[in-house]
Amino acid sequence: MDKIIKTISESGHFRAFVLDSTETVRTAQEKHDSMASSTVALGRAFIANQILAANEKGDTKITLKILAEGATGAIISVANNKGQVKGYIQNPDLDYKKTATGEVIVGPLVGQGQFLVITDYGIGHPYHSTTPLISGEIGEDLAYYLTESQQTPSAVGLNVLLDQEDRVQVAGGFMVQVLPGASEEDISRLEKRIQAMPAISSLLASNGHMEALLAAIYGEEPYKILSEEALSFYCDCSEERFLNALAGLPVSDLEEMIAEDQGCDITCQFCRRHYHFTAEQLEELIRDKSQ
Repeated sequence: MDKIIKTISESGHFRAFVLDSTETVRTAQEKHDSMASSTVALGRAFIANQILAANEKGDTKITLKILAEGATGAIISVANNKGQVKGYIQNPDLDYKKTATGEVIVGPLVGQGQFLVITDYGIGHPYHSTTPLISGEIGEDLAYYLTESQQTPSAVGLNVLLDQEDRVQVAGGFMVQVLPGASEEDISRLEKRIQAMPAISSLLASNGHMEALLAAIYGEEPYKILSEEALSFYCDCSEERFLNALAGLPVSDLEEMIAEDQGCDITCQFCRRHYHFTAEQLEELIRDKSQ
């Protein structure tokens, strides 16, 4: 089962989240039938948004839009603080690897653009915050967003590793943040540990990678586990939701669907689930609108 472990140093000067999002990203790959580079890019966006949403309380919903100018196109994800996330990538068919190492290429395919976070507290007027993409690798872009937009110095590592057949093998990551009260000496020790950390890909590939991540982050510094919470891919689309959307269309559009297609077919962008609405259902919508 995927999960996020939230921790804090016993000194209270640092906090860290570590995530195992393997099943979440594997489900996304299966639903979108995405190829290697697209899978890794979308997976990193999912993990980034799970980190963002884990900071929130109540019924807050976080929409992360990576408005990339590169080949990936936009990468969209929506997450809540229950660990649930859904999303899609505009171009799911990218498959580029470095010839020498076989490493999946992401950053150059994302390219320049914007890292847009929309925070919806469920009370209207969602809050928008944007920073530029600095590398397109998504982890670095999240760290930059947290440091610049939220004014919280942060280190982030996240990745998706694929097997020989380009299926998701493991996905996860971490976020470390400096909290108020940390001394320059405390911060310097943390920075040295982060700089000395093995590559996120090697940590994820190790047995017990959640424990390996925590050991690399904290070293000898004692810490406390605050909570362990489930993570999952979850799409809340439904026939009722799409019917309500159709009900908002002009009568002329509904009549055109009946005349030309004898109904309507809709595929959810987030999970690729297919919905078919019959001519009779559309006629009922028209009758409701005329009453």
